[in-house]
Amino acid sequence: MPATADQLFLQALSLPPEDRAELTDRLVASAAEAIAPEIERTHLAEVRRRIARVEAGEAQLIPGEQVLAEGRTMLARLAAEQRQR
Repeated sequence: MPATADQLFLQALSLPPEDRAELTDRLVASAAEAIAPEIERTHLAEVRRRIARVEAGEAQLIPGEQVLAEGRTMLARLAAEQRQR
């Protein structure tokens, strides 16, 4: 029986950070291959809109370290919830 996404996720959490980063890159690259051109155009338009808002002073950027810290906290919380199930 194939592993579920939840099982794979929990297994991936046990990998060293470098291996998790490589796995993430590979998964994102494989998903990007399946993106329809219309979705890609829409995404690019959204990126341009957000850049324009930042450049106009209508939005502020969040430091990368803060975003990563918040992401790590969220992932740790998800992993803890999964282990409790």
